[in-house]
Amino acid sequence: MNHINFDSSWKDALVDALTANNGITVEFIIKASVGMILAILLGFVIFAIYKRFYGGVVYSSSFGFTLVGMTILTCALTLAISSNVVISLGMVGALSIVRYRTAIKDPMDLLYLFWAISIGIIEAAGLYVLALMIMLVMIVLIWLFSRKKKAGVIYIVVVHYEGEEVGGKIMQQFGSQRHQIKSKTIRKNDVELTVELMSRQNNTSFVDRINDLPGVKDVSLIQYNGEYNG
Repeated sequence: MNHINFDSSWKDALVDALTANNGITVEFIIKASVGMILAILLGFVIFAIYKRFYGGVVYSSSFGFTLVGMTILTCALTLAISSNVVISLGMVGALSIVRYRTAIKDPMDLLYLFWAISIGIIEAAGLYVLALMIMLVMIVLIWLFSRKKKAGVIYIVVVHYEGEEVGGKIMQQFGSQRHQIKSKTIRKNDVELTVELMSRQNNTSFVDRINDLPGVKDVSLIQYNGEYNG
């Protein structure tokens, strides 16, 4: 019996030693465990959404895993700050001198980063219902945005031709598709025409028609991945 009491006292002393002056309690351990587990799961959900709806040119799997790590680390950092005032002051001082030099090329990547950070903070605060609501809202918004982008394909058409009269025939080949002249450069008898075109379908037959016109030297078709206004 004394042996059992000794073991129990030793375990209690060990727990007290590990948690002393750190604000760590059994309640905090349970909260941290649930928060970290949900942060991991939701981080992988964000990664899956990013992979599914990525609309850039070159997909980066490392950035996708960065989203998972960002969610987990933000959750852990927020939990550490909430458990101890000294740690929170140290974290503020340390993060204030950190400078990140990686350029964000796509604004959507910045949205995913803030999404991951926000979920990590909310999970650490124990607001699990709010985290799930934000996940649902963001998924719906990204899905709607992706459908809007697929509604039309934007092209940049560059045509080199000879003779001013050929320009009118080139513009006729675009038909009813929405188009706008972006630039026109004339060098003696040579002309370079740049047109922005929005096509509802991936129909590029107009390129062949333009190329067959007399006086046309070459035609270049480039898909534009930026934003379209108008």
